Amino acid sequence: MAMLYVARGEALLRYSLGQSHPMNKRRIEAFYRSLDESGVQYTVFEPVMASVEEIALFHDADYIRFVQLMSERGRGYLDYGDTPAYPGVFEASSYVVGTTLGLVRRVLRGGCRGFNPMGGLHHAMRSRAGGFCVFNDAAIATEYLLRREGLRAVAYVDIDAHHGDGMYYEFEDDPRVIFLDIHQDGATLYPGTGFRHERGLGEALGKKLNIPLPPGAGDAEFKEAFDEGLRFLEAESFDFILFQCGADGLSGDPLTALEYSEEAHRYASRALRRLAEEKCMGRIVAMGGGGYNLENVSKAWIEVVKALS
Repeated sequence: MAMLYVARGEALLRYSLGQSHPMNKRRIEAFYRSLDESGVQYTVFEPVMASVEEIALFHDADYIRFVQLMSERGRGYLDYGDTPAYPGVFEASSYVVGTTLGLVRRVLRGGCRGFNPMGGLHHAMRSRAGGFCVFNDAAIATEYLLRREGLRAVAYVDIDAHHGDGMYYEFEDDPRVIFLDIHQDGATLYPGTGFRHERGLGEALGKKLNIPLPPGAGDAEFKEAFDEGLRFLEAESFDFILFQCGADGLSGDPLTALEYSEEAHRYASRALRRLAEEKCMGRIVAMGGGGYNLENVSKAWIEVVKALS
């Protein structure tokens, strides 16, 4: 049986954009409490801080310096008003990246799977923040796997209610990134992207699949979409799965209008674990992503760790 590593430590709680901001540390604390009560067997993975060189695998140098400056200044916004700066935001963001990279390295050694509940910051672009996301740990991990480890292809699977625009557009023309994203229709939700016709560009045309769902879609609609996504993934070859398992699609999230239960996460996580075993020697790292109802975050992510353990 493969060992499950769950990232856990005070350093991950530093990525908290304010007590009144939806992206605050209470989400992760609630998950850890539920994890303790669940009886799931796992090994703690201590948070790791990424180096500037690692962050620069994806992000532009000028943007990295901007985040450093704003972190020292400790006020203002890193984007158009969604993602506030605060003292130490650079270091907090670096811990999210380094922890996801550390889990990826551990999984590459074999015999384990990983989960970073604070990871999956999929809205950050190479040169800017967005949607509560400072550094895109999923994108950095993708670049690391392709450039440093020499993998042929990486599958990125995203079930967050919001479209992973920082992953789609930054790799839109890269055929080595197999992209599946199931999300609330961009016509009704931030960031307003991720439509059916967006299938990749150039050599990557057909290597991407966006499946938007209407507001009110529940478990049945999710499973139908995910089954379509599985057929798409099964037709591709890849060496690693990165799974962004945002919990903001569950009914009652304050920012979205989907109506899933935690069954969606159970269904997706079990299917992806099996797919990883069939396709890429069991290599899968999950990242928490969004989710702003504390009970929902706990319920959804417990299903992810149960499936991966």
